[in-house]
Amino acid sequence: MRDGGRYYIYFSAGRASAHRMYVISSTSPDSGYTAETKPALPDDKWAINGTMFTCDGTRWFVWFIWSGWAGDTNVEQNLYIARMSSPTTRTGARYVISQPRESWERVVGNPFINETPEAIKDPNGQLHIVYSANGSWSDQYCLADLRLRAGGDPTYVWDWYRSNGCLFGSNRATMMPGWNPTLEVNGPGHHSFVLLDGDIATSPPAGPTFRLMFHAVPKGTPYSWANR
Repeated sequence: MRDGGRYYIYFSAGRASAHRMYVISSTSPDSGYTAETKPALPDDKWAINGTMFTCDGTRWFVWFIWSGWAGDTNVEQNLYIARMSSPTTRTGARYVISQPRESWERVVGNPFINETPEAIKDPNGQLHIVYSANGSWSDQYCLADLRLRAGGDPTYVWDWYRSNGCLFGSNRATMMPGWNPTLEVNGPGHHSFVLLDGDIATSPPAGPTFRLMFHAVPKGTPYSWANR
């Protein structure tokens, strides 16, 4: 992301329960990055797929959202949000906004997962967090949606409305009613929206259609991480 003339790249690193988020920054997008630092996320638990976004308005400031564990064991991956005072400094507690508790999110587990959260605004200005559900090691991997209600509090889990099924997936049984599965790929997920300057204030950046990058496996190819 870009903020105040600097570019920030967030990534996760570590083995097993030591997985944590890190960030590097530079004034140039392709050189001169700092050494990695670890943002002091609340409770210092296992964390991956972190991303930062800003929203306009008196109640929305700078937010960091990630996938993590509630404790120190690999039971399930939840989505958490925390307020930031800068791209590298958080303020206050972490708040869970999504847990993999719906039947269509629990087809493949051990652990059950909500991960890869990405923020975007719809044409009406409503904030959405699009995320991946089901295990990424299977073709049940898919994208689903959280929508913040109008005037809602991003830290309050009940102000987020979840899609009633996958919105982008390859299995009809887990798709949201009225949505069709993919024709060319299996297990789409772990996505990025291609936004101007990486800023959700520019979304949607090109009217009703824009580019989406994601992992998947071509139809007819055995599903595995190596084939994504």
